[in-house]
Amino acid sequence: MSSETNKNQQLFWGCFIALVTTSFAFITRAFLVNDPSLWPADLGLDTVKAQELFGAGIWPFAISIILFSLVIDRVGYRAAMIFSFVCYAIYAALALQAYAVLHPAGGTLEGDALTAARASAWNMLYAGSIILGLGNGTVEAFINPVVATLFNRDKTKWLNILHAGWPAGLVGGGLISIVLGANVASDWRILVYLIAIPALLYMAMLLRAKFPVNERVAAGASYREMLAEFGVLGAALAGFLVFKQLGMVFGWPQSVTWILLIVSVVAYGVYCRSLGRPLLLFLCLIMMPLATTELGTDGAITGIMEEPLHAVGANPLWVLIYTSSIMMGLRFVAGPIVHKLTPLGLLTVCAALACVGLFLLSTAHGIAFIFFAATLYGIGKTFFWPTMLGVVAEQTPKGGALTLNAIAGIGMLTVGILGGPLIGEMQERSIESAIESKTPGVYQTVSKSDSYFFGTYQALDGAKLKALPTEQSEEISTIAKGARQGSLAKVIIFPAFMLLCYLGLLFWFRSRGGYKAVNLSTDH
Repeated sequence: MSSETNKNQQLFWGCFIALVTTSFAFITRAFLVNDPSLWPADLGLDTVKAQELFGAGIWPFAISIILFSLVIDRVGYRAAMIFSFVCYAIYAALALQAYAVLHPAGGTLEGDALTAARASAWNMLYAGSIILGLGNGTVEAFINPVVATLFNRDKTKWLNILHAGWPAGLVGGGLISIVLGANVASDWRILVYLIAIPALLYMAMLLRAKFPVNERVAAGASYREMLAEFGVLGAALAGFLVFKQLGMVFGWPQSVTWILLIVSVVAYGVYCRSLGRPLLLFLCLIMMPLATTELGTDGAITGIMEEPLHAVGANPLWVLIYTSSIMMGLRFVAGPIVHKLTPLGLLTVCAALACVGLFLLSTAHGIAFIFFAATLYGIGKTFFWPTMLGVVAEQTPKGGALTLNAIAGIGMLTVGILGGPLIGEMQERSIESAIESKTPGVYQTVSKSDSYFFGTYQALDGAKLKALPTEQSEEISTIAKGARQGSLAKVIIFPAFMLLCYLGLLFWFRSRGGYKAVNLSTDH
């Protein structure tokens, strides 16, 4: 093996471990906010505030991956890598300081002192979570273009292997958390320290590494050409999602979102003078239901599998470890599958498997059948994200880091703003229909009205439900539970739409001589 090959392999595995770090950060924070004995107990959080704190580490990811992609070729991959590491260090420092505030050496806190300590710790953890999210997004902003450049003639294969780092981190973090058990319950700083293991490792591997010149830059494609690939329409889509998310976080009026969007898109258009590549825009639209299918349904599926495991005394965390292990293993062997089916062929098969898996999950009962259905769905969603990144990298190399990372950011933002709430609304509609069918007239007495992006909706009100006689309350809860599972059949609309789109792309490429990756070294 040549010296150059060794350096490329070290650079690749450094990027892989950087992605593992983001996964460790995700799963440890999930434990911290979901375990009642950890952050909820120390900070006095209800479930809403706990999820608000968790969300503070999610939305900055999508925004930083898009914004960093605009400048990463100018500032350099090493600078982005160091920035991500600094973000992890700041998060750790703030989290450890929050623990010190909540657990002073002099003893326990009570009354006003406890209230003040909780408020101070909340601010530290909220700020630290935002910084952590920025670091996670920056990791993806540099690892995706680095790997696409290192292996520019086999991008889809290596992007799949790279993104095996995400489930690998979930598996590793999950197993470590199970082993540590009671130790974590007595001192949650252990989960903060865990992030340091992969963070220090990728820093050591990449600090002196020689990062490649991006394929776009090496081929002489200009910055303006990169922006033109994404175009005004792509910028409008990404910009709307970014400003909408920021507006939801900071509470500014809708008019501010539109003003910021119009000003930024006009400036973008004046400079790039392009509406964008039609193929890329089409892929961005597909990425929205793709992200919803892969990420938006995970909570519902996990909930369905969790109860039967509790019934037999099993740790529900094993569900996450099991499905993540499937995803990790399959992504490592993606190469032969991609070569056999082509990227679009693989995505078509995956969309079909996701449809079947979701349908089976909507009616699954018993541990064996639930695991079978979840396995089928898990195999289907395994290749969605990295293979879509591979298609974008292979078909729009002039877009460089921007197109490759912007489509990932669009997917993440879609789940939070549109896809996740839409799936929730689908579940509420199924619950309403089921209750009205079996107990006519009762739903209106136990529901409430609310609104989200697509308008108003009716939802089951827990407080009103508890006010009913015990027998009636339990009956309605049982009906709602069955309807919620059945609503997964409606989610099939997302992978079904993707299936039609991928079939259309297959026929389109076939009419042009078949799917072929664009290589700037020969095509520019």
